[in-house]
Amino acid sequence: MARKRANNEGSIWKEGQSWRAAVTLDGRRISHSFQSKPECRAWINDMQSQITRGMTYASAQLTLKSYLQKWLDTHKLTLGPKTAPRYEQITRDYIIPALGETKLSDLRLDVVEAHYQTLTTKGLSSRSVRFVHMILHKSLNDAIRRGYLSRNPIQGAILPRRDQKEMQILDEDEVMRFLIVVQDNRREALYNLAVKTGMRQGELLALKWSDLDWKRSTIRVQRQVQRIPGKGMVFRFPKTRSSRRAIQLGEQTLDTLRNQLTRLGLEKAVAGERWQEHNLIFPSTVGTPMGSSNLHKDFKKQLQKAKLRDIRFHDLRHTAASLMLNHGVPVLVVSKILGHSKTSTTLDVYGHLIPVMQEQAARIMDEVITPIPVNFGGNIEEESIDNDPRCTSVARQ
Repeated sequence: MARKRANNEGSIWKEGQSWRAAVTLDGRRISHSFQSKPECRAWINDMQSQITRGMTYASAQLTLKSYLQKWLDTHKLTLGPKTAPRYEQITRDYIIPALGETKLSDLRLDVVEAHYQTLTTKGLSSRSVRFVHMILHKSLNDAIRRGYLSRNPIQGAILPRRDQKEMQILDEDEVMRFLIVVQDNRREALYNLAVKTGMRQGELLALKWSDLDWKRSTIRVQRQVQRIPGKGMVFRFPKTRSSRRAIQLGEQTLDTLRNQLTRLGLEKAVAGERWQEHNLIFPSTVGTPMGSSNLHKDFKKQLQKAKLRDIRFHDLRHTAASLMLNHGVPVLVVSKILGHSKTSTTLDVYGHLIPVMQEQAARIMDEVITPIPVNFGGNIEEESIDNDPRCTSVARQ
């Protein structure tokens, strides 16, 4: 009578040009094919480890598709209203078609890395491929916690290099041309605030008059506005604590905001009953949050009027950072104004834009550390100086 294999026992055999490994779990055999015997042994060891941690035959048959669908249903409750649909779309379009039928226990690093390479070859941006990896890695870490895996099979995966989006930064003359062109535009104050503080678009469009302290000349960033599919424009807290910040404003900027307040009073009177009060500094013509598409169209129009190159609205943030850094504003202060959590983030993004500061640093170090010649008088012979170890670092006259 053939011996019944014990639970967790493994075996390896040759099958044609490949090798096959198998383990016994709950009286049933689970097997997998590999190109080499060492791969079989590694798989058996991994499976035995997972069985020891509580893997059952049912969980061993769980496919990535089934697991991710359950994981998303649970995990999306912790995600923002704009992030959850993004997770689902990435999973549906870029993970399930190629890897969905693979069992969790059969996931291998080389297969997943090859999938990333395929996505890149097909033209998917490195940012999106990294997003794919982030979802997979995060979900598989949860699979470990739930006892489905003993380790994360894609830990240490090689990822495509990050896309470096080219910054289009306006110089001082270009900024002046732009601000002159937008004078008397209903978004004049918005453009001034964008280029002088580097606030993000969502932060600007969410500003309320209650955020402005006229006496202290400060404005607080406390929320952002986003367009959520099926919900329209929605107010949300900033993503990080450092994004919630107070920014000091100059007198000219405050003047543009005073003009904005007067302008809104006239627009509110014209709108009449159509006006919906949200206390926004930069609303639409009926008081609701301004649509980003309308802002985008007007911004492009103003760039053309100023005869400036085509840039993104977000490049006004880069412009503000560049101007501050090149005019000697300390990196720590710039970092706080921009809402970065660390000064290292500011330096990583904008460090290459401050050559003027490097030249200034070189001049200062020259002035501070340049040695001063010392005159010892005519009664000291050169030979005695050369031979005295105390004088080896002193320049001879």
